[in-house]
Amino acid sequence: MKSALHCATAATFALLLAPLIAQPPDGFGGGPPGGPSREKAKLVEEFDDNDDGWLNSDERAAARKALADRPQRERRGGRGPGGFGPPGGFGLPGGFGGGGDRTPPEPGPPIDAGEVVPYADAPLYDTDVLRTVFIDFESDNWETELEAFKETDVEVPATLTVDGVEYSGVGVRFRGMSSYMMVPRSFKRSLNVSLDLVDSGQRLYGYKTLNLLNGNGDASMMSTVLYSEIANQYTPAPKANFVEVVINGESWGLYTNVQQFDKVFLKESYGSSKGTRWKVPGSPGADGGLRYLGDDLDEYKSRYEMKSSDGKKAWRALVELCRVLNETPLDRLEEELAPILDIDGALRFLALDVALVNSDGYWTRASDYYLFRDGEGVFHLIPHDMNEAFHGAGGPPGFGGPRGFGRGRPPEGFGPPPGFGPPDDALDRRAERSNRSGEGRRGGRGGHGFGPPNHGSVDLDPFVGLDNDRTPLRSRLLAVPALKERYLEYVQQIAGDSLAWDHLGPQVHKYRELIHTTVERDTRKLTSTEAFLAATSSDAVKPKTGLEGKGRGGVSLRGFSEARTRYLLNYQEPPAAPSEVSRPPRKERSDD
Repeated sequence: MKSALHCATAATFALLLAPLIAQPPDGFGGGPPGGPSREKAKLVEEFDDNDDGWLNSDERAAARKALADRPQRERRGGRGPGGFGPPGGFGLPGGFGGGGDRTPPEPGPPIDAGEVVPYADAPLYDTDVLRTVFIDFESDNWETELEAFKETDVEVPATLTVDGVEYSGVGVRFRGMSSYMMVPRSFKRSLNVSLDLVDSGQRLYGYKTLNLLNGNGDASMMSTVLYSEIANQYTPAPKANFVEVVINGESWGLYTNVQQFDKVFLKESYGSSKGTRWKVPGSPGADGGLRYLGDDLDEYKSRYEMKSSDGKKAWRALVELCRVLNETPLDRLEEELAPILDIDGALRFLALDVALVNSDGYWTRASDYYLFRDGEGVFHLIPHDMNEAFHGAGGPPGFGGPRGFGRGRPPEGFGPPPGFGPPDDALDRRAERSNRSGEGRRGGRGGHGFGPPNHGSVDLDPFVGLDNDRTPLRSRLLAVPALKERYLEYVQQIAGDSLAWDHLGPQVHKYRELIHTTVERDTRKLTSTEAFLAATSSDAVKPKTGLEGKGRGGVSLRGFSEARTRYLLNYQEPPAAPSEVSRPPRKERSDD
C-alpha cells in the first residue's frame, strides 16, 4: 500500500516540477524555452582511446572519473536548466524518488533463457505474444553506470538475447525525464537499447533500436499499446507491445516495447525513408506547437530536435510551414497549406490527441509528437509519448482534488530533500502564467484542472484551447468551418468505432490475460497489482459518472471508455458567446 502511494505521489510531483525544469523562474537555472532535450555531454570522442566508436570498461572508468570532477553544467553538455545536480537522478542516487524511507524492492525471480518460449516467427511488435528480452552486462554495477552516463553520449555495452539468439555489443542507457528522475534506484526505469553500438549492421528482426518503457504513472500498463493500436487505425504511429525484461539473469518485470521513430518506421508507414524527421520533446512549458517566431532559425532549433542532418533548407521549410499556418487569412488557409501539410492527417492526429485525452499531448503541452517532411515537401504529424492517455480525472487524491493538482505539494518523504527546488511561490507564478494563456481554465474550452500540466478528464471538450495561440494547429485549422466539421467527425468516429467498450473491452481483456502473471510477480513495478487489476477490470461501472473501479487517474479503462464515448457521441457544441452582452434599456427616472 505504502509503495503504491509513494509511486503515485512521486509521479505527480514530477509533473509539478517538470514545468520549472523546462522554464525555471528567474534566478533558477537557464536554458531554452521548453525546447529540445538538453544536449548530452560528449565523452565518447574524448575517451575512446582505441578509436572504435564506443567506450570499453577502462575507457568508461576514466570517463566517469573525469565526469565527477567537472562542474555540474559541463556534466550535462552545458545546456538546459542549471543548478539541478549531476546526471543519475539530478543529484540524488537514483532520482528524487529515492528520498524518504523507501525500502528497496526484493530481487525479481531468476529466469534462464532456456526456460522461455521463443517467438522467432512472430513480428517484433506482435501484440499477441509476450517475449522475454535478456540483457546481460559485464558488471553487476550496471545500474550505477547507467545513472552516471544518463546525460552523456556514452552507452554501456551488453549482450542481448531474444528468442534464443544472442546479439553482442549492444548499447544500453537510461531514458526519460520524469519517468526516470522520479523513480528510485532498484525500481524499474526506462531503457534504450542500440543494436548497432559495436556492429553498425546488427539488427533485431530488422530493427536497430529498442525503447523499453516502464509505464510510469500507468497502473494499467496498457496505455501506450492501446493508443498505438487505435492511432494506427487512422494515421501512422509507432507500434508497441509488451515484453518481460531480464537483466543479469533476474526478471525486472513488464515493459512496453515501442517502435523507434527512424527510417525503418518511415519506410513501413510512408513507403519511403526519404525526408526530414523532427522530434518535438515535451515539458509542460514547451513551445513546439508550430508558432511562427520569425525567420531566425535558432528560435526553432531551441524548440524542435532534428533527427536527420538535412541542414538549413529543411529548417527553412519548417519556418515556412509555421508562417503559412499562423499568418495566412483563414479564407485561404486550407488552399495555402495543402501543398506543404497533410491537413487530413493533421486533423486525425488532433482528433486522437483529444478523443483519447492524451495528457502529454499537443492539445495541452504544444509538444510530445514527431514531425516528418517527406520527399515531396509535405509535413506529417506522428504521435509520440502515448503513456498518458485514457485519463480519468487528474492525479492521486490529496493533490488538488480530482480536477487537477491545484497548489498541493508532496507529503514529507516524497520527492526531493527539504530545501531543494524553486522558491515557495514558483508553482503559483507558473500557474498564474498558465491561467493567463488559457491553458488551465476550469471546465469548458479551457480544459479541466489547473496547473502543470493541464490534464483532461472524460468530459474534455473536443474544442478545448481554440483561443490558444501556442497550439495553432488547433486554433487556426479548427477556425476554418469545413476543417472544424471534419475534425469533429473524426473525434466521434474514434469514439464510436475504437474507444467504445465493445471495441476496446476485448483488447483490454486479452492484454490483461497476457500480462497478468508477469505484473503479479514483478517486484520492481511502480504501482501495485491491485491497482493494475482495478484499472483493467471489466466490471460494470456507474452509468452516470463512469468513475467506479478506480485505477488510472481515478477511473478504470472501462470507466473511461464508457464515460468518454458517451460524452463524445452526445456532444453538441455550445452556441458562441455574443460579442457584447445585451442589456435592457434603462428606465427613465421618474420624479413622481
